[in-house]
Amino acid sequence: MLTLQLSPIPEIVTDRLLLRQIRPSDVDEVLYLRSHPQLMHFIPRPRAAGKEDALELINRFTDMAERNEAINWGITLKGEDKVIGVIGYVRMQAAHHRAEVGYMLHDAYHGKGILREALAAVLQHGFVTYRLHSVEAIIDPANSASEKVLTHAGFVKEGFFREASYWNGKFSDIFVFSLLSPHR
Repeated sequence: MLTLQLSPIPEIVTDRLLLRQIRPSDVDEVLYLRSHPQLMHFIPRPRAAGKEDALELINRFTDMAERNEAINWGITLKGEDKVIGVIGYVRMQAAHHRAEVGYMLHDAYHGKGILREALAAVLQHGFVTYRLHSVEAIIDPANSASEKVLTHAGFVKEGFFREASYWNGKFSDIFVFSLLSPHR
């Protein structure tokens, strides 16, 4: 079993990005991301109704990292402190050396390779620092943009599960992707 130390949340730097801890001062950006109907379309979670919901989510991110259950970073452009997205390991399975990755990006930044760059950095961090053996991603089959990001990162589509997710009164299909550590 892995011994995880997710807090304090480390900064990760890439060519264009700084991934950092999400702070209460990011409440407006988190509210935008988590309340936007199109951005939340493929995410089976309640949309934020106001700043209180966004602040509660930010606090939950911090608490989960402190309990070594999950870790989320705010995606920012280098030299700009504004959060334009969120990426992280939304579920850690220390006993299995495995984690589930999740992400979302402000719509003004789609199509610029930002998620690809952030995902590559988070995967490297997970495989090297946390010694993960594998990472999975669970997406809606209609989310072709996310499928492209995952495929570009080397993920393999491992499964299609019919009506495996229940949210908002309906069952939905899911794709499961995974990636094994290159450091095995």
